[in-house]
Amino acid sequence: MAHYKTKIRTKDTVKIIAGNHKGETSTVISVNPKKNTAIVENVNLRTHYVKPTREDDKGGMEKKEGPIHLSNLALINPKTKKVARVVMKKDDNGKRQRYDKQTGNPF
Repeated sequence: MAHYKTKIRTKDTVKIIAGNHKGETSTVISVNPKKNTAIVENVNLRTHYVKPTREDDKGGMEKKEGPIHLSNLALINPKTKKVARVVMKKDDNGKRQRYDKQTGNPF
């Protein structure tokens, strides 16, 4: 599986566009470019069983976020609060930067 440089980064606000949580907005906790997935806060919760240890006498179940494929996420522009299509361009210093395709403004 080929991985690529993602346009979605940690702490971005995204909208889920497909799946069980379609239409929800939340922030990205982490991104895994090798698997093309991201973990989004309070979305795609999974039950994780924890065994009791000496430090933590109680085990039990805890809820954890599961990964979501990047194709199911759309980036939200923080200025306009709308879904944005992202284009990578070089700025004045020659550094790659994310731009909103419709407005032309950088993120």
